[in-house]
Amino acid sequence: MSDFAKTKLSDSSLKIRQFFNRKLTTNLMMLLVLIPVGFLIIMPFLWMLTASLKVRGHMAEGSLLFPTTFDFSNYVTAWEAAPFGRYFINTIIVALGIVGSRLLIGSMAAYAFSILKFKGRDVLFMAYMTTMMIPFYAIVIPLYLIIRDFSWFNTYQALIVPRMVDAFGILLLRQAFISVPKDYIDAARIDGCSHWQILWKQVIPLCLPTVLTVSIFNFMFAWNDFMWPFLVANDTSMRVIQTGLQAFSGRYLTEWTYWMAGTVMTTIPPILLFLLAQKKFISGLSRSGMKA
Repeated sequence: MSDFAKTKLSDSSLKIRQFFNRKLTTNLMMLLVLIPVGFLIIMPFLWMLTASLKVRGHMAEGSLLFPTTFDFSNYVTAWEAAPFGRYFINTIIVALGIVGSRLLIGSMAAYAFSILKFKGRDVLFMAYMTTMMIPFYAIVIPLYLIIRDFSWFNTYQALIVPRMVDAFGILLLRQAFISVPKDYIDAARIDGCSHWQILWKQVIPLCLPTVLTVSIFNFMFAWNDFMWPFLVANDTSMRVIQTGLQAFSGRYLTEWTYWMAGTVMTTIPPILLFLLAQKKFISGLSRSGMKA
C-alpha cells in the first residue's frame, strides 16, 4: 500500500473517531440534562404513590419520594368512601361522548378546510383558529347561563355538549389531511364516491395515527377536566372522577392518604392508554407537522 493510501486511510479513521467522540459527548450532555428534568417530572407521581401507601395520619413521616410502608388498605377505604364506581362510569361516558363528537365534527371540518375548494376557505380557517386564543374562563359564564336556561344541570348533555368542538384537534387533522395524495382523492371521485365516503374510506384510514393522537388528547382532556364538571354537575350521581376526589377534602380536615390513593387510581387509566398507544401517538404528531 502506498504512503498516499495509508495517509488517506489514517485521515478517514481519525475523522470517524472524532465523529463518534462528538456524538458520545453530545449524548452525555443530553443525559446530564434529561435525567434531572425527567426526575423533576416524575417526582410528583412518586410523592403521590408514597403518600397513598402511608398509614393514616403519618403523611410527614418517613421518606417523601420512596415508600417505606405499604398500607394497601388505603385504596380499599378510598374506593368505599365514595361511589367511585359511579364516578368512573360517568367519566368514561363523558370522555367517550367528547372524543366521539370531536372526532366526528373535527374530521368533517378538517376535510372541508383541507380537501374542499371554496372562496374564503383559508380566511375562514384562520378566523376559526383564532378562537384558540380565547381562554375558556372568558366564556364560562355565558355557557353556565345557557346550561341554566336549558335546565341541563346534573345531566350528561351539560358535560358533553359545550365540549363537542375543539379547534386544536381540527388543526392537527387538517394538517394530516393535507398530506393525503391528491391522486387518491381524484380516483375516489372518478369511482363515484361522495365526500362522506372519501372522508371515511380514504382520508381517515390514511391518517389513522393522527386520528388516534387527537383521540388521546381529547380523552386526556375529558378525563382530567375539573372546573366545568364542578360547575354543572354537583349531584353525587353525576359527578366525574376529578370532582369525586373532593369527598376527601372536608371543611376542617383533609384525608391526604385516602385522597392520594384515589388520585393514583384515577391516574392509572390515562397512563395505560398512553403506553398502549405510544407509537401511534408519536407517529400521529410527526404526520401532522405544520405544512403550508
